[in-house]
Amino acid sequence: MPLLPPLTQIPPEVASLEDYERLARERLTDHAWAYYYGGAGDEITVRRNREAFTELALAPRVLAPMTGGHTRISLLGHEYDHPIFLAPIAYHRMAHPDGEVATALGASALKAGMILSTHASMLLEQVAAAAQAPLWYQLYLQPDRGFIRELLQRVAAAGYRAIVLTVDAPLKGLRNREHHALFKLPPGIEAVNLKGMKSLPPVYAQPGAPSIYFGPHLDAALTWKDIAWLQENTHLPIIVKGIMHPDDASLALQHQVAGMVVSNHGGRTLDTAPATIEVLPAIADRVAGQVPILLDGGIRRGTDILKALALGAKAVLIGRPYIYGLAAAGAVGVAHVLNILRAELEMAMAFTGRATLDQVDASTLWDWEYRTSKSSPPARAR
Repeated sequence: MPLLPPLTQIPPEVASLEDYERLARERLTDHAWAYYYGGAGDEITVRRNREAFTELALAPRVLAPMTGGHTRISLLGHEYDHPIFLAPIAYHRMAHPDGEVATALGASALKAGMILSTHASMLLEQVAAAAQAPLWYQLYLQPDRGFIRELLQRVAAAGYRAIVLTVDAPLKGLRNREHHALFKLPPGIEAVNLKGMKSLPPVYAQPGAPSIYFGPHLDAALTWKDIAWLQENTHLPIIVKGIMHPDDASLALQHQVAGMVVSNHGGRTLDTAPATIEVLPAIADRVAGQVPILLDGGIRRGTDILKALALGAKAVLIGRPYIYGLAAAGAVGVAHVLNILRAELEMAMAFTGRATLDQVDASTLWDWEYRTSKSSPPARAR
């Protein structure tokens, strides 16, 4: 069946992010769909990211004053109208001809922060010129440090406000869905900001070799000591993305990062890892407010955002949903996805009696032990 062209206006029946998934599938090639939709292995963690949110219940509250309500947050010294950011995703031009520029325009319409991927299919300067909302730059720290030093200079010169260092992908995950689709990038689409960088040779399984992955690739993998190198080569705040364990959160604090993202790479690296919302409370407890925590993985509703904030996140990242919006309708689709989520977040705040996000805490969630207990209710839900 031939692919449908991008929409020029949003159909009136489109009401949720799930609707955009269907619209995107009708407009993406099998290769692009496998890349964006898929995860590692059996995609258990992809599903778990979503399912874990459904196991958390919100606590409705009534008659709370809502005068002056808003969703504004302050993060790394900047004010944002809402806590919804666009996560880094590679190769937006596979989803829409206007690629990351269209994404930036859609984010700007809703004043959403956007994190540009190292593997963007458009020049970081082009995206910065189009954006009217804050941009952060996601980085995979590569062995060619001279190239990375020059890249960091370009990022700062273009006006990006932070470096988001991805730390959870020393190797590409085992993505069977991509393999089955025989995934390859379309002609003319590449990681344009990495052109000219010296890379390690590709990994191939050689018969009789002592190892498949151990060797040059993992020898060059990022370690904690590389944080110091990055701090010496940029004045921008550094946020580490990929924290899934409280002990790693402690190490990140020791290395004086400016923030961290609780992330399992959208379920695209280690399958059967827990959902991000499951590990968030322990990490937030360990961090104890010393730096802001963001969360990605499984956000599909405004209620999901409220649950993440209740358990310790300062903001959330969305990934696949905005790519589906981009595929469906370009910049307008990205903006509409963000608008749906923000509207749902404000509605969830109203129904739980929270006029501002600084009123959101663990008591926003229903205490299941209290619900099933015959004992006296606690003074405050967990």
